[in-house]
Amino acid sequence: MASEQPTGSVLVTGAGGVIGSHVVEAYAARPGWTVRAVSRRRPAYLDGLGTAEHLPVDLSDADAARVGLAAAADTTHLVFAAYAEQPDLAAQVAPNVALLRNTLDGLAAAGAPLRHVTLYQGGKAYGAHLGHMKTPAREDDPRLMPPNFYYDQEDLLRAVAAERGFEVTMLRPEAVIGYAVGNPMNLLMVIAVYAAVSRELGLPLRFPGTFAAYDAMYQVTDAELLARATVWAGEEPRAAGHVFNVTNGDQLRWRHLFPVFARHFGMDYAEPQPISLVQHMADKEPLWRRMAERHGLVDTPWEHLVGWAFGDFLFASGFDNVSSTIKVRKAGFADCYDTQDRFLERFDDLVARRVVPPFR
Repeated sequence: MASEQPTGSVLVTGAGGVIGSHVVEAYAARPGWTVRAVSRRRPAYLDGLGTAEHLPVDLSDADAARVGLAAAADTTHLVFAAYAEQPDLAAQVAPNVALLRNTLDGLAAAGAPLRHVTLYQGGKAYGAHLGHMKTPAREDDPRLMPPNFYYDQEDLLRAVAAERGFEVTMLRPEAVIGYAVGNPMNLLMVIAVYAAVSRELGLPLRFPGTFAAYDAMYQVTDAELLARATVWAGEEPRAAGHVFNVTNGDQLRWRHLFPVFARHFGMDYAEPQPISLVQHMADKEPLWRRMAERHGLVDTPWEHLVGWAFGDFLFASGFDNVSSTIKVRKAGFADCYDTQDRFLERFDDLVARRVVPPFR
């Protein structure tokens, strides 16, 4: 006889982002789960998920969080994907710790029977934002010199979990790719829109970053894979209390992928030319509006479409960025993707959703 599937009530913060949206969809597809999505604005994708409820809660305000999360009094699982962008490392700490603290305290005030919290971190935990880093990065690598808001959030979460009696898991993806607009850290949208603009202008596809980054080894995490890892972590005893790297399981070099992208897009390919995407895309809004009207694309404001600064950062990272995923596999989550295949599938999905024009 098949064992019963676990059920519960999940609260997903940052539900409008590329991580949160895929987690909401993953839980909404599971029978017996109550799903609530927290974001200031209602994400459009929720219109197709009748089982998911939207809570427009400002988690940066402790009082607003307490009042707004009263509607989530039955929450058993918290998936924390909220993030507040700040201009420097020190400034990131207080607002991002406050987001987590206000959420935890709001659920406690509501009397939620919390069983598990998933917290997302990333390559900054290993110094990917600082320059050359130890590779492969392992979860037991020592911490680096602060400030680093990942460390502060984790310390807070572990302390509150010990006090209130719930389990925690920290997941560390890298460059999450998936469908979401209005999210500044979405590499898929950077590449797709940059390629579409290049094609519209009759230009070949060129890698826009440094030659060092062109040859460096890199990795990405598909948003659907990360969502499945999140669901797994919420119920897997071996995940309790642990940090896990979660990537597609392979590595890439942009030198090899960009020519593949060009063929998929029906474009010529040319040698890299380092440029600032922030500067070179700044005047492309009128062009994109014409493209969107001609192809009947989803109406998305140019400033919400892509985070060009994120692309500039990644495409200038001229050092290997590789994480070991042995720990999560040994704990029971062995899911993986071929990154090249997944990029191409994701590009086609963006076309099907009318987010970008058809390439062929």
